[in-house]
Amino acid sequence: MPFRNWQLRIQDIINALHSIQHCTVGMSFEEFEQNEMLIKAILYDFVVIGEAAINIPSEVQSRYPQIPWRLMGDMRNVIAHEYFQVNLRIIWNTIQNNLPSLVNLLQELIQREFSQEE
Repeated sequence: MPFRNWQLRIQDIINALHSIQHCTVGMSFEEFEQNEMLIKAILYDFVVIGEAAINIPSEVQSRYPQIPWRLMGDMRNVIAHEYFQVNLRIIWNTIQNNLPSLVNLLQELIQREFSQEE
């Protein structure tokens, strides 16, 4: 398995979050649930988020307990392995209610962690 720096994985999460937000801005749940291609793209972004999250070193995760590392990984596992149980209402609620604050938390992490390296 190729090594990927954890800082790049944080950026992968942020990029996927921005992609989801960009694709759903101004959209209703009804529009979302009727767009199969968009659903598949967003589910892929959630898989990327979860895969990146589970590969963040535990010492970094422990410094930021307010970031839902485990939930991101769990969501990835459901999408990848229990795909038949994916509930679009839960996906939509996550997009609307959890992603904005997650972006802010990850940007704070970047500011704190990356400024220490310089």
